[in-house]
This record gives sequence, structure tokens and C-alpha cells, in this order.
Amino acid sequence: MKPRHKRIALIVGGLAILGIAAMLVLNAFQSNLVFFFSPTQVAAGEAPTGKSFRIGGMVKEGSLERQPDGITLRFVVTDTDKEMTVAYQGILPDLFREGKGVVAQGKLGDGGLFTASEVLAKHDENYMPPEAAKAVGDAHERAAANKAAVEAASQTTIKQ
Repeated sequence: MKPRHKRIALIVGGLAILGIAAMLVLNAFQSNLVFFFSPTQVAAGEAPTGKSFRIGGMVKEGSLERQPDGITLRFVVTDTDKEMTVAYQGILPDLFREGKGVVAQGKLGDGGLFTASEVLAKHDENYMPPEAAKAVGDAHERAAANKAAVEAASQTTIKQ
């Protein structure tokens, strides 16, 4: 084999190995990619079905229900606009509380029940995950806009 053919074979072999390595890295990245959704987005059908994703917001006051086995529980996550029931089996983080921020990772099941495989709680008094804070802020803005529209419509009706 001529030196020129050897060089071409090495270049082609190197490119093939590099291509396979890139494909494996991208495949691993894609399979570990987890998206975040608010309860409003899940209710609108934006969340994937059959795939793992994260849901975040505030734990609704009075919604925490512990089952008799002590490790299974249900709670409601809300972004103040929509609510989603979450089922979780395991030990909750020490900072998990009603009325506080939470992010749960899992899958959406039948009947709209979100089955969590992991629950993350906020880590100090002022922290809320950025995605959850944005979702709650957006929900507050929508609620304020709806309230203003209802008040404007009622004022128009009263004047007539």
C-alpha cells in the first residue's frame, strides 16, 4: 500500500471514529434531557406523554395527604392559575413544606396524575427555581389581566 493510501485510510478511519463518538454523546444527551413545565402548560397539553419531565410551582396549602404506609403521599402543585396532583413514594426533602416552592420530576399518568420519581424543595427562604418563579409570575400577570377585563366589562354594563 502506498503512503498516500495509508494516509487517506487513517483520515477516513479517524473521521468515522469521531462521527461515532459524536453520535453516542448526542444520543446520551438526548436521553437525559428533561424539560420543565408549569401546571398551566401541562393542562394546555404542552407536556410530553410517556416521557419524563419536571413540573414546578408552589405546594398548595392543605393539599398534602400521607398514606398509611408512611412513604406514599399526594400533594397539589399550583402556579396560582392551574393545579396538578402529584403522587410520590419516598422520603421528602427536609425543606418540603406546603406553600413553598417545589420541582418534581416524573411522568404524567392516566387521569392527569403526575407520578414523581424525584422531588426537589427550595433551599432557603428566598429561593424558587427560575422556571417556577417565571411560571408563577406569568400566572399572576394573566390573573391580573383577566381581573382588569372583568372589571372593565362590569363598569361598561353598569353605565348602560
